[in-house]
Amino acid sequence: MTHYELLLVCRQMARSELISVLKRTAKSILNNGGIIRNLENLGSRGLPYKISEHGLVHREGNYFSINFNVAPQKVADLREEFGRDIDIIRRSIYRVVEPEKYECTLPEEMLPPAYRKDVLDMIEIAKRNHKPKYNYNSGLDYYPFQK
Repeated sequence: MTHYELLLVCRQMARSELISVLKRTAKSILNNGGIIRNLENLGSRGLPYKISEHGLVHREGNYFSINFNVAPQKVADLREEFGRDIDIIRRSIYRVVEPEKYECTLPEEMLPPAYRKDVLDMIEIAKRNHKPKYNYNSGLDYYPFQK
């Protein structure tokens, strides 16, 4: 299952109604075979611009972030279901990409260039691709490419 993040903006409402919206959202994720990893309340604040949704104009909203795992085939069903809910103003589902793991090479980078491994590798490549200069002792008594 793939890891997703759902960003929800719910309309301004009482706490008990807000809890029921979150329960409906969580149940729909669970019914589609998902696993909820984290639910975070980002607070209530004014919207950046007025949003007209489900026949109403909204100027404030409650923001939530839900991290969950679900099969990729079920994401479209979840988007459609959240789009029909009249209490949800905006919903966005993003796939969470795991950050690449890397090793710190700071001690190697702090070395002088002559001692760095990548610089030594470049020098070796240059030596392999080096073409010899014209040999003046070729048996000819003149330079054949002279004009």
